[in-house]
Amino acid sequence: MKSKSKLVLEPGARPIATDTITRGVCRYLRSRGYTVLREFQLKSKRRADVAGLDVQGQFIIVEIKSSVDDFRADQKWPDYIKHCDAFYFAVDQDFPVGVLPQDYGLIVADTFGAEIVRPAITGQMNGNRRRTQILNFARAGAERLEQVLDTRY
Repeated sequence: MKSKSKLVLEPGARPIATDTITRGVCRYLRSRGYTVLREFQLKSKRRADVAGLDVQGQFIIVEIKSSVDDFRADQKWPDYIKHCDAFYFAVDQDFPVGVLPQDYGLIVADTFGAEIVRPAITGQMNGNRRRTQILNFARAGAERLEQVLDTRY
């Protein structure tokens, strides 16, 4: 039987190795007032590992990296920058953080929580992109909830 967490993830969800980092990041962001979605599809068709939206309409995107090979193989992350006000990499405590670009925020996480090690430089999203993304975020969240609530979905 599938767990409920698998029902709300988009196809291509992250492997188990990143689940503990993702869980800690989501717990941390929720504790800071963000509403979060995992595997949130952006208008560019890229899928952010974690997207958070706060009450002021500010977006944060967190790119989860489980290994140096994962970081080196996936060079799509620069495309996420224009879709957020703050961008972070999130890794576990054993990750060699020196390989990550120093210009972006850094979060160290485990299954229970996370901590910001290096704050992100905040930017300002384009207003039209923000409006569209807020609507897409709301629709994605509502759709995922409906998938869980309607067992015949």
